[in-house]
Amino acid sequence: MTVTRSQVALNPIQWINLKPAPGQPRLWRYADPTWRDEQLDVHRTIRDAGFGAAMMEVLGTQTLQAYKRMLDEAGLRPAPGYIQVAPPEAKGMSLAKGSAEWVHWFDGVRRRAEESNFMGLDTVFLAAEMDLTAPRVVQATAVGAFFDQDLLDRQVEYLAEAATVLQQEGIRAGLHNHVGSLVETEQEIEYVLGQVDASLLGASFDIGHLEWAGIPSADFLAKHQDRLVDVHVKDLDLTIAAASRETPTPYYEVSDQRFFLEPGLGDIDLDGVVKALGEDFGGWVVLEVDRASMEPDASARFSWEWVERTFPA
Repeated sequence: MTVTRSQVALNPIQWINLKPAPGQPRLWRYADPTWRDEQLDVHRTIRDAGFGAAMMEVLGTQTLQAYKRMLDEAGLRPAPGYIQVAPPEAKGMSLAKGSAEWVHWFDGVRRRAEESNFMGLDTVFLAAEMDLTAPRVVQATAVGAFFDQDLLDRQVEYLAEAATVLQQEGIRAGLHNHVGSLVETEQEIEYVLGQVDASLLGASFDIGHLEWAGIPSADFLAKHQDRLVDVHVKDLDLTIAAASRETPTPYYEVSDQRFFLEPGLGDIDLDGVVKALGEDFGGWVVLEVDRASMEPDASARFSWEWVERTFPA
């Protein structure tokens, strides 16, 4: 095992993705400008828990310089961020390749490349966009419902273009699977990887979203070990995951249960996952607890205890 604790970061999502109170709108704190007031204290808490790095997420209301000052003050390094891209067809549009509208479709990709370079990072998680109004989110998730080959082909085209934009700026993209998106099942993930050359698009899988879709994550990582760039590691209640596949279930109906768990509290074979990374893995392991099963501060500390048990210093 060559992965050390210096390669492990925490996504602050415990503080961001909050279960709404009855009758209240769903909360995603990154969209709330008041999050900036808590950002430094949260990142200090991550550092105090033991982590040396946090997943990069520069706010739209924040300059790159301000974000870097915040990380420096908290005593943390940045870990690779995340970007999602949708084909316009998924939004009822069609863009001519090379048109002004086509070029502008990737403005967010260029922004993420700029952020990554500024922060000294050279990789990024690249995903198909999860549209919160899409049938795979609001009706049936994790089972490849409403499959559309033409739409998947358009998604591949836009992922490849995004990866090209990133590569031109010196950033290596890894395909990030996400339940609820157009790339959620094993068939869809394999199709994308088969359509886009590994030199352009690596693999930056999400362990939890693989398992949610019924894909044994350790085996899948081992199969694509030579293509791995970075990984998101999370733990789940796999009984809930299986039930959600057996009966068509909306995304948030699953996630609002005690489904996402701190590493070691769920059913995923995380030891097998770590082993499947291989001896030569040099990327980032980003821990995520999409919905903490305890208070966020305690969740961060519990997660670091797993890191200490799992990786050498």
